[in-house]
Amino acid sequence: MHIRVGYDIIQDCAGPTPMMLLLSVRPERTGDLVTPQVMRVDPDLPLRTYVDRFGNVCTRLLAGRGPLRVSADFVVFDSSGMDQPAPDAMQHEVDDLPSDLLVYLLGSRYCETDQLVAPAWALFGGVPPGWKRVEAIVQWVNEWITFGYPYARNTRTAFEAFNERVGVCRDFAHLAVALCRCMNIPARYCTGWLPDIGVPLDLPMDFSAWFEVYLGGRWHTADARHGQPRTGRILMAHGRDAVDTAIITAFGPTVLQRFDVTAELAE
Repeated sequence: MHIRVGYDIIQDCAGPTPMMLLLSVRPERTGDLVTPQVMRVDPDLPLRTYVDRFGNVCTRLLAGRGPLRVSADFVVFDSSGMDQPAPDAMQHEVDDLPSDLLVYLLGSRYCETDQLVAPAWALFGGVPPGWKRVEAIVQWVNEWITFGYPYARNTRTAFEAFNERVGVCRDFAHLAVALCRCMNIPARYCTGWLPDIGVPLDLPMDFSAWFEVYLGGRWHTADARHGQPRTGRILMAHGRDAVDTAIITAFGPTVLQRFDVTAELAE
């Protein structure tokens, strides 16, 4: 299928402001581009691109004082279809994991494993390890947290979401990631586009957050916000948590004036 994705974001800068943007598809998806992904900036500015330590494509720029508009509109071919469960995926013993994956068992800025390890084992210690344990965590988080855009707070951590029981997709993902790590399942936070294919269209489009777990020698997609398989994910970035995958990081004061996201089946 062909999926049209894009964004139109305007930020007002108080003065010259360096920025780092994660608004490109992951390198492994560039071969799926049907039309070029061209980042347009207004006013026109030099752009510098690099790949960070998680393999995400980052763009740097120096914005001037006043409004900065960043936009794109392009089409991606997606052959993956709906998320695939992995009922036979086995959980690795920690000692058998590749060393570069151990970071995804550790606590991070938004995923406080030290504060959640006791409730995690109380809730899921009796569930068979592997995919069944991941499914149990996804279902529990999906039912535990109430979703709502008015609940959005960019400083909320997994432990705070556990206690407050409200949030947006990043809070669902952070709590599920932290609980998986507490249960010795490597988990990483993901962000990208997720069109409303085969589901009711009842909320404005936004970037989406989900997560991946490492079982049976590879990474598998899981989504605690929706609690069920979805179709047409276009991954932009993954990392330990939202710190590593922030859409825009501004090194100075800015005010968000516009934030429109596109993710839909292409005509």
